[in-house]
This record gives sequence, C-alpha cells and structure tokens, in this order.
Amino acid sequence: MHKWWFLSLLFIASTVAIGQSKYPNVQIFESTGLNYPVCEPSISISKTEPNVMVAGAVLKYVYRSEDGGLTWASKKMRSRHGVYGDPCIVSDLKGHFHYFHLSDPTGLGWGSPWILDRIVCQTSKSSGKRWSRGSSIGLNRPKQQDKEWVAFDPIFDRMIATWTQFDKYGDESPTCESNILRSFSKNGKRWSEPVQLTTLAGNCVDNSSTAEGATSDVDEFGNIYTAWGLDGKIIMVKSTVDRNTGEVTSISEEIVAIDSGALWDFEIPGLGRANGMPIIKCDRSGGPNTGTLYINWADQRNGEDNTDIWLTKSNDFGLTWSKPMKVNNDQGSSHQFFTWMDIDQLNGHLYFVFYDRRNHTNSLTDVYLAKTHDGGQSFTNQKISESPFDPTGARFFGDYNNICVYNGLVRPIWTRFENGKQSIWTAIINE
Repeated sequence: MHKWWFLSLLFIASTVAIGQSKYPNVQIFESTGLNYPVCEPSISISKTEPNVMVAGAVLKYVYRSEDGGLTWASKKMRSRHGVYGDPCIVSDLKGHFHYFHLSDPTGLGWGSPWILDRIVCQTSKSSGKRWSRGSSIGLNRPKQQDKEWVAFDPIFDRMIATWTQFDKYGDESPTCESNILRSFSKNGKRWSEPVQLTTLAGNCVDNSSTAEGATSDVDEFGNIYTAWGLDGKIIMVKSTVDRNTGEVTSISEEIVAIDSGALWDFEIPGLGRANGMPIIKCDRSGGPNTGTLYINWADQRNGEDNTDIWLTKSNDFGLTWSKPMKVNNDQGSSHQFFTWMDIDQLNGHLYFVFYDRRNHTNSLTDVYLAKTHDGGQSFTNQKISESPFDPTGARFFGDYNNICVYNGLVRPIWTRFENGKQSIWTAIINE
C-alpha cells in the first residue's frame, strides 16, 4: 500500500470516529486583509503520481500537496507578464503542471492600459515547487484577453486554451465585440497562432450578452468540442482533426446546444453576481457511454429564487442535445450555484461540485457533490462540507469553484467565508 493511501485511510478513520463528515474537509489556505481575498480555486491531480496535487487561487496563489491533499504548502506566483487571477491548473502526461492566468505586465492593475494584454502559462516540472517565468498566449494589444480555460488533450498530448478576447473590457458601445479564441501547445512554451471560433460576437459589458466562459474537451478520436455562453444560449463548435497528425481540418458552424434560459450572469442573495457558465466534457472511458458529450451549467430558468444545476448531453458528436436534466435533486425552491463538472475516464462517471442552500431559509450555504454513473439518467446528491457558511459580507467571491477526478480520486475545491476571512478547501474523496 502506498504511504499516502495509508495516511488517507488513517485520517478518514479518525474523523469518522469523532462524528465528522464522511468526507474529511481540508483547509488549503486562509487569507486575511487582502485586496483580493482568495477565491476562484482550481485543482489538478498528477497523471504520473496521483498523490501529487496542485491548486491555485486568486490573485497569485499556488498550493502543492504530496500526500493526496491532506496537507498543503503555499506560495505566490510571479511572472514576467504579471499575475492577475483566473487561475486554471492542468497536468499533462509527463506529470508536469501548467498554471494559466491573466496578465498584468506593468503591475499597476486596472491603472495600466495593458492590463489583460495576454493569457499566461507557467510550467512546473517539479510538482509545483518551481515554475517557469511564463509564456505568452494571444498578445494582441490594445485588445484584452480574459476568462481563459485549458483542457489537456491526451490523444495528441497537447493543451487546448480557449478564452474571450475583448475589444475593450467594459465598453458599452454597440460596436465593441467579445469573441472566443483558441490556441494549442505541446509543452506550454510555444503556442499556436490564435484562431477565432465565433462568428456571432458578444458585447464587452461582461454580462450574459458577452461571448464568454469557453471550455473544451476532446473525444476518443481527438476531435475538439468547445462550448460557451451567449444571450441565454449555450453555443458549441466541433473542430474535426486529422487522426494521424491532430491538425484541425474543419470547424463547424456554431451549434446551439441550449437555445434559451441559460443566462449565466445572475445574482445570489447575500453574494451578488454568480457565474453559471458552461463546462463541457467528453466520455473517453471505453465504457457504455463512450463518445457522449456533456455540458453542465447553472441558471435561473425556474425563477430568481430557484437557481439550479443542469446537464445536457449529445450522442451524435454534438449535432443534437438532450433537454436540460436537473442535477440537484432537492424538491423545493432554493439556490444551487457555482457548479463545476469532471469525468473519471476510468469508468465514465460524472462528478459535480456546487454550493447549495436546500437546508436553509437564509444565506447559509453548504457544498454538495453530485454524481451520475449512468450517463445522466439518475443523480445522487451528498453534502460534503462539514458545516455551512454565510458569504454575506465577502468583498469578492469570484466566479467559479472546480473539481478534478482521476482514477477514482475525487478532489472538489471551493471558497469559504467565515468570521471575515476567506479560505480555500477540499474534501478527501477516494472512490
């Protein structure tokens, strides 16, 4: 038995013995007195040493664990291009970690005309101990590059970065456009020339009419699927690739996976704006649902007092999509929000993490894990936070949480606010 598995079992046994949660909660980091309290966490599990995990959080934090998430070391990221939030962590087949974030090349934040002038990738070949100075993706001044997310493509051993390019962030003029761009890299150092995926542009206001929240995944043949939100719709494009080289041979027209109701910019009482943007995943497990595409998001189609978590799926390479399936199984009207989804390619099981208020009549908030083992035909929901928290009074709570699943290891990550302090947490879930 590996040492980290033995420690994990001891830790679980001890916490259950004293009556705590079935899934022990671990505080990764707590911040106080910061202009940007920690939030928007991302987490990734090494594909070569699964006991090694790396996480990140706003504004510049990186965390590293070598015992399956039981203990964590923290440090601040530094880059020659600046570090300005929206962390996204990816692990490749070599076990290298890649930390993606926004740029602040002058260090002046919004006081600089060059804020968000590119997406930045920093690479660690030492389990998160040391990081490269950062490579540049999509530099195109004076336009601004924002809200990146990156998928690892195991078929062609490369990373797929997608993001929103703003003509000018926050500009309300009708001629200001937001578009979805994409770039590839084998090593995190050199990136392909960005390609624009959108023909239907959004505005620059950073609301539901902005083309934003792009995520990607690949099928078992390496074809790429990218989804984003725009005007209450979820848009998707398929990029067909050469099966020998991985070169993109064609990009489909925009396909409307969800045609209405998916307004991603909505408010949650006690918190304010909450992001409901889509996450796309593809089953490559070799199981009964191999080839199935899934999109997960949150919206308020059932009313402003009833935010829900949704899933749609496609069995024909994204051409047609199912009606929305509700992931949260509560019976009343309550808020479920800040969803993220991952798929275990060992067996095709889907896992979701989200905030949930079904147990409360006020702003008290729990963290829930949902899962489906039958391709979305049924869902189980389980509270995984050991106690609720109230986000009322939080200065900035970000736009997302995250979850990473790899060969039975499930690591959700979320932000918590308590006693005026924000902190980042995970739960030890070994299936």
